[in-house]
Amino acid sequence: MEFHIRMDGVMPDPGVVEDVIRGLDPSALVDVDPAGDFLRVAMAANAVELLALLNRAGYPVAPEQVVQLPSTCCGGCSG
Repeated sequence: MEFHIRMDGVMPDPGVVEDVIRGLDPSALVDVDPAGDFLRVAMAANAVELLALLNRAGYPVAPEQVVQLPSTCCGGCSG
C-alpha cells in the first residue's frame, strides 16, 4: 500500500521513520514528496498499523492526515 501523510509542523526524518516501519515490513520505503508537503510511505500494512508506528516513532499523526492511494500493482513481480 502507498500512503501520503500530511505532516503538521516539522517533517520527520524519513530514515528514522523507515527504520521503525521496517520492524513490521522489511521492504518498506519512506521519503518526502518533492514539494515537501507530505511523507510518502509504501509498505505491506494498513493505515491503522502505519499510524501506530508513526506515533511510536514520536511523530503524532491523526487519521485524517493519512491518505491511502489506490494500488498500482501490476502483479509482474509476483508480490
